[in-house]
Amino acid sequence: MSYGTAVSFPPVTLDDVRGAQKMLSGVARVTAMETSRHLSQLVGAPVHLKCENLQRTGSFKLRGAYVRIAGLLPEERAAGVVAASAGNHAQGVALASSLLGVHATVFMPKGAPLPKISATRDYGAEVRMHGQVVDETLAAAQEYAAETGAVFIHPFDHPDVIAGQGTVGLEILEQCPEVRTIVVGIGGGGLAAGIAVAVKSLRPDVRIVGVQAAGSAAYPPSLAAGRPVAIQNPATMADGIRVGRPGDVPFGIIGELVDEVRTVSEDELSAALLLCLERAKLVVEPAGASPVAALLGDGGGVAGPVVAVLSGGNVDPVLLQRVLRHGMAAQGRYLAVRLRLTDRPGALATLLGVLSVVDANVLDVSHVRTDPRLGLTEAEVELHLETKGPEHCAEVGQALRDAGYTVID
Repeated sequence: MSYGTAVSFPPVTLDDVRGAQKMLSGVARVTAMETSRHLSQLVGAPVHLKCENLQRTGSFKLRGAYVRIAGLLPEERAAGVVAASAGNHAQGVALASSLLGVHATVFMPKGAPLPKISATRDYGAEVRMHGQVVDETLAAAQEYAAETGAVFIHPFDHPDVIAGQGTVGLEILEQCPEVRTIVVGIGGGGLAAGIAVAVKSLRPDVRIVGVQAAGSAAYPPSLAAGRPVAIQNPATMADGIRVGRPGDVPFGIIGELVDEVRTVSEDELSAALLLCLERAKLVVEPAGASPVAALLGDGGGVAGPVVAVLSGGNVDPVLLQRVLRHGMAAQGRYLAVRLRLTDRPGALATLLGVLSVVDANVLDVSHVRTDPRLGLTEAEVELHLETKGPEHCAEVGQALRDAGYTVID
């Protein structure tokens, strides 16, 4: 289905993608294609996972960055390159520049996760911390480019970058020639656009579904308007697809070649990340898990075989801990309950005995005794419990009420 967006000329062609594939030979890995039995059962059709989380630097970004920098003129290489990123693009530019002998300066926001800052430096880039959000970092990088003559390497809005990302599509067709649906996350649109060019040129029957986080979904209103539209304050845990405005070049391609764009919630992203970790044994960042989230939300609406592109695995350990806890809560496997009990010796032991009978694992307990809302002999207890699903949560709540406890929340 075309969204009716006019493309005056093909900014990226199949030949461009094939040329990028030759350029990347020996540089980027041909990443694994893993079958997910669990997802296949949920969707009712074979589901395969394209594991770009196992790519060098931990994401697909190396592909586009390398092709873009390799295509620079000698005098441009001599001036160096500059990029702005909170993580994946930074690492892709850093490694690509190092391999090609080009000096790279990467601007990163001050709140960027320490592992990503360290990895970018280890790949050989000069890292400069600037701004609190990526927009401020981006402005600083572009100002640096204007002042020094360094070439700005955009994360998605350039034909060479899109051609590099399109090599993922060629690999999918080689590894799963019977594919009927490809599901891929969309931020600025470089990866989805590249895959669409490669796949639709060779297999126009393959359906391509793009996925955006609901709190950062700039493509649906942009496609409806027929032009890139910026949204204010995009917000999602999936920083890899947290982009407020589609790129001009990928937008035209996606509008013409991508069949559908879906959105997923934060709960669905959390559940998808947890599924990848538990059932596929793959560490995937929230953006990389977005195609799985889409399949969990409406897997019955796609024709199989399906390929879900896991675009990256660079997840901050602190965020991973929070997301896993959130994912467990969304699946009814993590329950926080607040209740009141009589403040007397042995009261807490009695409460824990009730929870033991229903096989709820207590992770944390906190007491409040001084709240003015409490009676003289009352205490408020908050419990964090590990449970086995929604039915078990209901069983725990009923057991507490049956034991005479006042459950507040």
